[in-house]
Formats: sequence, C-alpha cells, structure tokens
Amino acid sequence: MGEIKNSKNEIWVGTEKFVPYLTEEVIQKRIAELGKQLSEEYKSKLPIFIGVLNGSFMFMSDLLKNITINCEMDFFKLSSYGDEKISSGNVKLVKDLNADINDRHLIIVEDIIDTGLSINYIEKMIKEHTPASLKVASLLVKPESLKYDVGIDYIGFKIPNKFVIGYGLDYAQKYRNLSSIYVLSD
Repeated sequence: MGEIKNSKNEIWVGTEKFVPYLTEEVIQKRIAELGKQLSEEYKSKLPIFIGVLNGSFMFMSDLLKNITINCEMDFFKLSSYGDEKISSGNVKLVKDLNADINDRHLIIVEDIIDTGLSINYIEKMIKEHTPASLKVASLLVKPESLKYDVGIDYIGFKIPNKFVIGYGLDYAQKYRNLSSIYVLSD
C-alpha cells in the first residue's frame, strides 16, 4: 500500500501499467532551455511566477532554479480533478494569490494543460486586475485535448492525449514524487 510497485522501469497502479515517457534528464534539459529563454525575455523586468498547485510545484521549483534574473513567486490552488483521471469540468479556487499583481509581469506556471479549463479560469480571474503582461508556461500540453482558446507562451513538451503521472502529476494525489514522467500503457 505504501510503496510504489516498480519493476523494469514500469509503475503499477493497481492493475494499470505506466511506462517511462519523459526521463528526468530530458525534462531537466528542456527546463534549462525555458529558464534561459525566460531570463533573456524578462531581463529588464521583475516578473512574478505564479504556480498552479499542486501539480506545478516540481516544474516551478526547477524552472526558478534556471532563472538568472530577479523574480518573485506566488501560488494559486485550484481544484478540478478530485481523485479522477479526467477533469470534473468545474474549477474551484482553493487558494488565492498573496501578491499584488496590478502593473506586474505575470507568468502562470502549469504542470499540464489538457482542456485549457484551468488556464481559462485563471485568465478570467486575472483580467479583473491590471497586470502589465500575462504569459503562460506549461511543462506539458495536450493539443488534441484543448477545448478552450487559451494562450500558451512557453511549452516544455507537446504530448498525445494520454494519462501521465510523475514529476508533479498525480493519480488520486499520489505519484507526484516520481522524478520522471510515466504514461499509461495501452
């Protein structure tokens, strides 16, 4: 119950098998590239990186380690999944920002964008304020799943419409602690 069943690079969640998809090395290389790009584009600004909890925490931590300019950070916490593999379709704000975002350069940091529901919700909330700019960075994007017209400015990886776990991505709040990303095997 308390251990992750892992044999030959496979992760078993009950009777479902997950296989390696993106290794830690591949993820870290891409995050370093994004960090360099963001540092260059925001070198004369003081951006606020806003993570969307819980999933973004690993990506945001590693991304900020690759940012070479001064910056701030804050977090939203939203709920739309519960313990399921698909979104409930309803987004609820669980934790709001602490920072004043008026006239600030904001970079929303997501672990994954599939339908775009959460980012759409965040964009509407933020438009009630007057940020100087608003950009979105997501480690993973599922282009086939997008149902909302949302701007995604910085993309780590485009992936197919498959269920993934690890590196902040969960299954019923578990498996976020894996250093690589695994995909549900067919």
